[in-house]
Amino acid sequence: MRQDLLNDALVTLRNADDRGKETVTIAPVSRLVGNVLGILKENGFVKEFTYVENGRGGSYEVSLSRRINACGVVRPRAALSVSDLERYESRFLPAQDFGLLILTTNQGVLSHAKARELGLGGKVLAYVY
Repeated sequence: MRQDLLNDALVTLRNADDRGKETVTIAPVSRLVGNVLGILKENGFVKEFTYVENGRGGSYEVSLSRRINACGVVRPRAALSVSDLERYESRFLPAQDFGLLILTTNQGVLSHAKARELGLGGKVLAYVY
């Protein structure tokens, strides 16, 4: 039984990218996984992704851009304010302006740069660089 769909999706992406694959199928999925894939696409970590409906709840077909060095979920999912973003960037990202943190806010799932721009805090979900 799967416990964390987001973690499973990110591990699948990282493993496929490490092996040089062009596409990968992520299943099972949730709306959160789709939102995170949308952020990864906006920032160039994946080329495209499409939702494929099947009898078991659906899956995502993801076209990789081969830019993922590392990614993972942050546990426990800590709440943070805008002023705490820099501390979490230095903890999870290798350099300033390299990679991104993915947050859940009251405005939806956002990258840390967008959350800082909007002045929003939230909970840290994942990182990627």
